[in-house]
Amino acid sequence: MPRLTQSFEKVRDFQRKLYIKAKQEKDFRFYSLYDKTYRKDMLQCAWQQCRSNKGAPGVDGISFNTIEQTIGVEIYLFILHPPQTCFGI
Repeated sequence: MPRLTQSFEKVRDFQRKLYIKAKQEKDFRFYSLYDKTYRKDMLQCAWQQCRSNKGAPGVDGISFNTIEQTIGVEIYLFILHPPQTCFGI
């Protein structure tokens, strides 16, 4: 479980930095967040938080249990995680 804790801390650190930047520079526009929100650690933390909050199924009607029992969380997050080549990295 230390890996999730480290990931969670990285995500929280990123959130803090965004918050501070937004507060310090009210007119600043965050144009390049897409690549950061789809990082694997971000997706894992989002999954954990939504799962722990007993999140409802999305518009597609697929629940957490369905994903876990069919394709599995790792594969599901892999599908969501776009290839880095999309961002020219």
